[in-house]
Amino acid sequence: MSTARLAATAMAMAATTTESAATRLQLMWLASPALPVGGFSYSEGLEAAVEAGFVMTEAQAASWLLAQLEGTLARADLPAVAQACAAWLAHDDERIRELNDWLRCTRESAEFRAQAEQTGRSLLDWLRNGPQAADPRLATLAALQPAPLWPTAFALAAVLAGGDARGALLACAWGWAENMAQAAMKAVPLGQSAAQRILAQLAAAIPEAVERALVLPDADRQAHSPLLAILSAQHETQYSRLFRS
Repeated sequence: MSTARLAATAMAMAATTTESAATRLQLMWLASPALPVGGFSYSEGLEAAVEAGFVMTEAQAASWLLAQLEGTLARADLPAVAQACAAWLAHDDERIRELNDWLRCTRESAEFRAQAEQTGRSLLDWLRNGPQAADPRLATLAALQPAPLWPTAFALAAVLAGGDARGALLACAWGWAENMAQAAMKAVPLGQSAAQRILAQLAAAIPEAVERALVLPDADRQAHSPLLAILSAQHETQYSRLFRS
């Protein structure tokens, strides 16, 4: 191979690596608890579980969050994010509306609906202030009624970042895990080392959950977590609380 061709190949490989690194960084950014969408202010029923006596120790917190990963994220939100990524790539507005409507139906309490709507709107605002603010799909997201929900908005953000469905799901699940570990530290409460041990367990379980979510068909998507729904409804009138859900 000539020197010129070697140089061209090296430049192409470097460009590919740079683009891949940029996408990975964007997905890490989306997964960060520092993303200004207010995710840190929600415990997704964990605070109510602590109040009810279901979660009092590190082991119970880990078990609770692993069950939530399997029972709600892996069977509902993550498959919907994967399917929304495909719909956003295809500019399939009808499919996006269908998924957003289905996700809203899975929010079984006023708090859960308010959380999904508030974080979805906040992510839309963040995207509108970014480099891809002119993308016409943002108008589709904004037009969703009564609001764009978090999983729907997250899928678009991941697509705009150049991520594929697997990367989007890993980022989505990891962002949830970090927020929930922080919530456990405050609500149980737990120390930082305990929270890190819980995160290690979640990190070990997330890849398999993502792989299952990627191939889950529409007919098998489900969100059936009655205890979590009951606790969330009870949290709405809980006397003393740190979190909004």
